This record gives sequence, C-alpha cells and structure tokens, in this order.
Amino acid sequence: MSQSVSASAESHRTSLADYRAALTAAGSRGAVIASLLARLPIAMIGISALLYVQRETGSFAAAGLVSAGSLVGVSVGAVVQGRLIDRFGPTRPLLTTTVLFALAMTALVFAIEAHAPTLVLVPLAFGTGITEPMVGSASRALWTRLLPAGPTRNAAFSYEAISMEVFFILGPGFAGLLIAAPWAGTGIVTGSLTMIAGAVLFALSPTVRAWGPSPSTGGKLLGALASPGMRTLAIAALGFGAVIGFVEVAVPAAATEAGNTSIGGLLLSAWSVSSVAFGVAYSLRPWPRQMGLRLPVLLAGFGALVALLALPGSLWGLALAMLAAGALITPQSTTHSAAIEIAAPKGTAAEAFGWVLTAVTLGLAFGQSISGYLVEHAGHEAAFLAAGGVGFALAAVVWLLRGTFRPRPAGAVAEAPELVGAAR
Repeated sequence: MSQSVSASAESHRTSLADYRAALTAAGSRGAVIASLLARLPIAMIGISALLYVQRETGSFAAAGLVSAGSLVGVSVGAVVQGRLIDRFGPTRPLLTTTVLFALAMTALVFAIEAHAPTLVLVPLAFGTGITEPMVGSASRALWTRLLPAGPTRNAAFSYEAISMEVFFILGPGFAGLLIAAPWAGTGIVTGSLTMIAGAVLFALSPTVRAWGPSPSTGGKLLGALASPGMRTLAIAALGFGAVIGFVEVAVPAAATEAGNTSIGGLLLSAWSVSSVAFGVAYSLRPWPRQMGLRLPVLLAGFGALVALLALPGSLWGLALAMLAAGALITPQSTTHSAAIEIAAPKGTAAEAFGWVLTAVTLGLAFGQSISGYLVEHAGHEAAFLAAGGVGFALAAVVWLLRGTFRPRPAGAVAEAPELVGAAR
C-alpha cells in the first residue's frame, strides 16, 4: 500500500476518467464554481495594472516596478494567508482579506489617476498584493480533504493548473482589449470586482465553511518550508516565475515597438493556448518520472524555449515562438502540485501551496523589474535571453538538490477526506 501511494505521487499519472471523478465528487460543485470566478481575473488584474500604469506614466520601467510591488505583496500574503487557512479554515481569513483588498485596490486606482509618483504607487501596489484573497491556495488544499490520495486527486491538481492556464489565456486578452476602453483603468476595476465576488462566494460555500483547523507538523517559523524538499521546490518555482516575469514585460514592449500596443496582451495569451493543450497530454504520461529530475528538466527546457523568443523579427513570428514556449507552462504547474504531495509536512497543504505561490511571485517580481530595465536600455530581445539564462541557472541548482525528493510512506502523504459528509 505504501509503495503504491508513493508511486502515484511520484508519477502523477492520470486518466480522463479521473478528471470526471474529481469534478463530480460530493461537495465539490459550489466551491469549484466560486473558485473559477475568483481565479479568473488573476492574470487580467496583473496585466491590466501594468498597462494602466504604463499608459498613465509613459514608462515600462515604472510599470514594471509597480507590478513587481504587487507581486511581492502576493508573495508575502500567500504564506501568511495559507498558514491562517490551515489554522482557522478558509472562511474567516478569506472574507477579511477580501475587504482589505477592495480598500487597497481603490486607493491604488485613485493614486494612479492622480499621477502619484512611482514611490507612492509601489507601496500601494504592495498593499493590493498582500491582501489579494488566496482562493487558489485554499482551492488546491481543499482537494486533499475531498479526495483520497491517488489518481483522482492528482487529476484534481492537474485541473487546478490547467484551469489557471485557461485564465492566463483569457486574462491578458481581456486586459489588452480593455486597455483600449475610454478609461484605461477599466480592466483593473473589472478584474478586481470579479475576484471579490468569487472570493466571497467561495468562502461562504457549504464545503468551505465545513473546513476546520488542521494540526500542523511543520516548523513553527518556517512551517511547510522546514522540509528540504519544499525548499528545493521553492527554488524551482522561483525560476519558473522569473522566466515568466521577463516575458510578461518584454512581450508588451515588443508589441509597442511594433506600433500595436493592444496586441501585447493577446500575444501573452498565445503561449497559454499551447500550455493547456500540452498540459492535459502531459498529465496522462509525465516525464521524467522521478520528481527530482522532472523539476530541473522542465525548468531548463522552459528557459531554452523562452530564450528563442529573441529570434523572431515580427509579431507573427513571436506568436508562433510563444506557442512553442508555452507548452512547458502547465507541466511545471502540475509538477509543483505533485511535488507538494511528496515534500510538504502533513497538515500544511494550504501553507505549502502558499510557499510555492510566494516563490513564483517573487520570481515574477524579479523578472518583471529586471525586464523593464533591459527593455528600455537594451531592447526586448535582451530580456528574452536573460530569461533563458536565469531559467538555466536555477534549473542547475534544482538538479544539484534533486536528492531532497524522496517519496514518503502513505501515512505521511495522504490526508483522509474530511468534508464529504459535512458537505452533503
């Protein structure tokens, strides 16, 4: 029994029937729908904020710094909220942060409209990030309570990653379209209102309200990050986020240089299309099978494909190259979720996902801030090459630490479904 559970967590292999079983599990429907609404505008808000600030200030460097400030806030809020969710359940933390998020976003929009200096906009953006309701962390952790360890739970994790990629297809596209609206802040306000509504519905759904506190076996200070495997996973997630961060500034810059600013968001959607398609196929037969090898191989391949984005001389060529690079986005996201099953201490599911999200967002903040500088001083091609270099470097570190991923006994991985009866 122990060996079979460990092998399942290690290979993360699923079938299409497992996806159907996960999404029709007792108690999942209301929470899943609300989670979709809350997570739908995640990419839309970030890109809308970047384009909004760039439109008002005329500087991609300033826009990159403001976006980075928001992402740093998310990185802090993800861990804090994850720990609170594990301790108290999701409802109270999510409702509290949703109110604070609404206030912080209102302050940021007014400051942008008032043409406040970047030194004012960055801390306000940090405030929106730290208060952003972490429905994604709670949603991912919820599956460990609704489903036993095995292929069906793995399919649920893959669904979480694939659905996020669908949002990354829609979000930048909506942001690119709405930036052309009479008011440039339309996208950020629309996205924020959607997130607020979804977070409230998720927090108040019967299944989520039935989620009680969990005893944590993580370290008192580091929590889930006390595990060596979790620290290795955080490095991989950091590299993943950094590579994406470079691209999220460089692609709109390439579109602006070509005289078609509004198409920048649509170009960012292009690589999510291939990400979803390839992600489903990858979940059916992941490779490499060993988690310690899978993480560095996927990150290095992603860095190589992103570096090739420097080659195309037209927006059409860039779009095709992004389709190729995007194929490795969802495989990395699903691998991160599978790695949590192996590395995270029992009872720290929400916090562990929070640490992964923190690492990704810190990487995004780093990539966006450096990319903004490179775009203005060396061109968008330099940003793509730098992204590839960062991906390779961190993949090498993860490879050196590959021995920290060792499948654990079934009792250390699995968490019994706790909410099914309460949700009925």
